[in-house]
Amino acid sequence: MPRAFLLILDSVGIGGAADAGDYFNRGADGALTPDTGADTLGHVAAACAGGGISGRIDGLRLPTLDRLGLGLSAEAATGRRPAGFTTERATGAWGYGVETSRGKDTPSGHWELAGVPVPFDWGYFPATMPAFPSDLIADLCDACDLAGVLGDCHASGTEIIAEFGLDHMRTGKPIVYTSADSVLQIAAHEDTFGLERLYQVCLTARELLDARTRDLANRPPIGRVIARPFVGTSPADFARTGNRRDYAVPPPEPTVLDRAKDAGREVIAIGKISDIYAGSGVTRVIKASGNAALFAATLAAQAAAGDGALVVTNFVDFDMLYGHRRDVAGYAAALEAFDAQLPAFIARMRDGDLAIITADHGCDPTWIGTDHTRETVPILAFGPHVTPGALGQRAFADVGETLARHLGLAPGRHGTSVL
Repeated sequence: MPRAFLLILDSVGIGGAADAGDYFNRGADGALTPDTGADTLGHVAAACAGGGISGRIDGLRLPTLDRLGLGLSAEAATGRRPAGFTTERATGAWGYGVETSRGKDTPSGHWELAGVPVPFDWGYFPATMPAFPSDLIADLCDACDLAGVLGDCHASGTEIIAEFGLDHMRTGKPIVYTSADSVLQIAAHEDTFGLERLYQVCLTARELLDARTRDLANRPPIGRVIARPFVGTSPADFARTGNRRDYAVPPPEPTVLDRAKDAGREVIAIGKISDIYAGSGVTRVIKASGNAALFAATLAAQAAAGDGALVVTNFVDFDMLYGHRRDVAGYAAALEAFDAQLPAFIARMRDGDLAIITADHGCDPTWIGTDHTRETVPILAFGPHVTPGALGQRAFADVGETLARHLGLAPGRHGTSVL
């Protein structure tokens, strides 16, 4: 029985989507800039080739991804080949995906890749101070016996921890903040506040937000509550840990993960995948921190997964460590590290295996602001029996239907198999 692997390179977009002008990033001065022209892969490649990274002019070196068709996918999406990509005849099937969901956030992208577009608008918190409704914060403090909160604003996660971390450790007040995504994030020190206590506060926040959605007609849901634990003794060494946890609303209908589980298949979720899908459709959860550990976990799952299994991995570092922090050099190095590991995965593929590499949105590290960018994404399909060639423009949901067809599952209501 065939197996399937979905490898999601978090935020590795390949050029602004046609509707990118409807999505914005906020600069330091508060002004909004549309995402038109954002191009995560293209701009990272250009920086490597043009001396934009500490004088580096040797280009972005991604030979394995290039052979699979990444450069061709980007050219199809934007009309231009990223610097350093030379493959003319790919070894895989390649194309690019266009999102139909009205968002550039993690759940929207992942759910649609699994065959379920988001049919509603998310709720967001305003770019004001305070950002959160006073009654919501009051209810959270009462329910969790908190003396108050710090932050209560839009912020970059690393910057707000540096700003409020010491006050948090002194007062015990958690740091609460949001972003351009539909999120409520809570940061707290693992030692002075406690990891399990942070998780409980986030779970309570999730319950309060869900109650507000139920009680107030037509109120759009908040997609995620995110626990952001950190360690350290001062702003000089504060660092977020790998114990992040996301509390998401569940997908609005069964994804390919649910259909696989219902058919008795093993569904292995690696990294933050289980959190993103609110645990729905998952039979085994594997946590790992950092792309290298995530890849090692993927190789281990590849070796152990039985016939008919579906393995899904999110490689979070591209987005969390480099995209949001606008670290072009780090982004380039992470792409090259992933590319260097990929041959080991390809060499271990079994007869009948299918793998798809894609992304959930963009996060152009050269762009203004610190939030995601609305972009198209690569779709690279490969395996022993995949016929190389162009797939053209596809919907995100086509990825999920391709996995379903390969696994012999009943089709969903959205999307068409690309193979």
